[in-house]
Amino acid sequence: MIGRRAFCATLALAPFTRAFAQSFPARPVHMLVGFAPGGGADVVARVLAPPLAQELGQPVVVENRPGVGGNIATKYVATEAKGDGYTILMGTIAALAINPNLYGDKLGFDPERDLAPITNAVDSCNVLVVPAASTIRDVSQLVQAAKGSITYGSSGIGTAGHLAGVLFATLTGTKPLHVPYKSGGALTTSILAGEVDFAFASGVTALPQVQGGRLRALAVTTAKRTESLPSVPTMLEAGVDGFVSNNWYGIVAPASTPRPIVDRLSEACAKVLAKPDVAAALRAQVLDPSPMSPEEFGKFMRAEREKWGKIIRTAGIKLEG
Repeated sequence: MIGRRAFCATLALAPFTRAFAQSFPARPVHMLVGFAPGGGADVVARVLAPPLAQELGQPVVVENRPGVGGNIATKYVATEAKGDGYTILMGTIAALAINPNLYGDKLGFDPERDLAPITNAVDSCNVLVVPAASTIRDVSQLVQAAKGSITYGSSGIGTAGHLAGVLFATLTGTKPLHVPYKSGGALTTSILAGEVDFAFASGVTALPQVQGGRLRALAVTTAKRTESLPSVPTMLEAGVDGFVSNNWYGIVAPASTPRPIVDRLSEACAKVLAKPDVAAALRAQVLDPSPMSPEEFGKFMRAEREKWGKIIRTAGIKLEG
């Protein structure tokens, strides 16, 4: 009887949902970012917001709510925001795939249950970098050095840069010492000063330092080379078999968001990401447009959670405190 009532209620609401979706949006859409201004997620959001506003016919307002590796903003969208399409999240690999494995029940939400996938937005690479003054010139030399005493930095435990380092250690049979920092900016300052030997830095933060000659890029972590650093090999090309680690940013909404509105947002994002000027602006930041349907993005996120969950468990990574 309960199932029959729910089915009837769904039928009764269907005309209202369709009408609501057809008039959507009627006011500004708020895109939350779980990190401070200037980071990768913020850059993607601010590149996409103006053309997405044109496509939707309403302003798209970017709001930064940083903290706990993106968990604060993600939890708000998952558990507090209304499912009406007016609050969406620029999610990250950390918030949507890594953190669920690190925090478990302490996360306070289930991304599979509480979030509706809209689309992946962009793929990016991490860049394996060393200080410009380092004597290490390529990945093979780094592997040899890592068989001894060597350090690598990241922007925090459980971040994409940290887990890329774990993957490097696992695949090369080395044990470099991990030094976590509190932000990408602190990591950049540290490696520029030579306080750590290497890092898997985000492409957004690494590119200007590499182009300015302050850091040396040894490899990128994606399966293919990036247009922004065409002479830099992939980790696969550099001889580390099995090393692929994409850094991605995608858009999600509360799970209760009606499917017609999810489709409207997904289609609008796909049109924006296909615009040549938008693609050029993203690629200038080492960000490659990679739109997906809601179904594709949902499947992709599940696969990413499984992949990084296995790595986290195998490496025995624990949160401090």
